[in-house]
Amino acid sequence: MPEKELRDVQAEPDFRHIAIDKVGVKDIRYPIVVLDRKNKTQHTVASINMYVDLPHQFKGTHMSRFVEILNEHRGEVTVKNFPQILEKMKVKFNATTAHLEVEFPYFVEKTAPVSKSKGLMEYRCRYLGVLGETRDFLLEVTVPVSTLCPCSKEISERGAHNQRGVVKVGVRFTGFVWIEEIIGAVEKSASSPVYSLLKRVDEKFVTEQAYDNPMFVEDVVREVAINLGKIKKITWCRVEAENWESIHNHSAYAFIERSL
Repeated sequence: MPEKELRDVQAEPDFRHIAIDKVGVKDIRYPIVVLDRKNKTQHTVASINMYVDLPHQFKGTHMSRFVEILNEHRGEVTVKNFPQILEKMKVKFNATTAHLEVEFPYFVEKTAPVSKSKGLMEYRCRYLGVLGETRDFLLEVTVPVSTLCPCSKEISERGAHNQRGVVKVGVRFTGFVWIEEIIGAVEKSASSPVYSLLKRVDEKFVTEQAYDNPMFVEDVVREVAINLGKIKKITWCRVEAENWESIHNHSAYAFIERSL
C-alpha cells in the first residue's frame, strides 16, 4: 500500500496579505571555526540565528531547511563563506532577503605586564550578514576594559575611583580584519586593559597605569574611533562604552557611529 502523502501546511496560501520581514530559527548551538591570528584557526561554539523574508501569499516557511543548510557547512561557518551561506538561504527559500547572525566566544592568550603570566581572555563576537538587493556584513566585538574617573582624580586628595567597563564595537570593512586588531584598538583606548591572570606586581602596574591614564566614557569612545581609523581596511564603525560605576548607582554610557 503506498504511503500517504503528508500535508504541507507551511506551503498553503495565506489570505491576510501581510508579508513578514523575518522568519526563521534562533539560538542554534553549533560548532564553528574562526580564523585566529596567532594559531591560524580556533574552534568554538556559536549561537546562530537564520532568517528570510516571507511573501504575503505563503502561510509559513520550512524551518528544517535552515538546519539543513547549516549542516551542509559543518565546521565551515566562517567570514569567508558567509555570502555563500546567505545565497543558499535565498535560493532554498525563494526569498528576496536572507539574514545570518553568528555569536560566539573568542579566546586570546594574554600576558600579564610584569610577571608575564599567561591566561586566556574571553571576548564576545558576532558576525551579522544580510543579503538582499544589497549585501552587508558587520563584525561586532565586545571588549572588557578598566577606566579611572578624571574628575575623581582631580578633586580627591587620596586616590580616585575606578571601575570595570565594556566597549562594544561594530565595524564594516573591505578585505579582511583580524578580531585581534579590534581588541587591540579598544584596549589601548581605556585607562587599562583587563587581564584574566595578574600577580601582585601586575596589580601594582595596572593600578598605577589606570591612575596615570584617567578616562571618561566620552574619552573612551573617541579614542576607540581614532584607533579604529588607523586600521585602513575599516570603512565604518559603531562604538558603545558603558562603565559600571563603582560609587554611583548607575552606569555611564557613550555612543559614536561614523564613517572612516
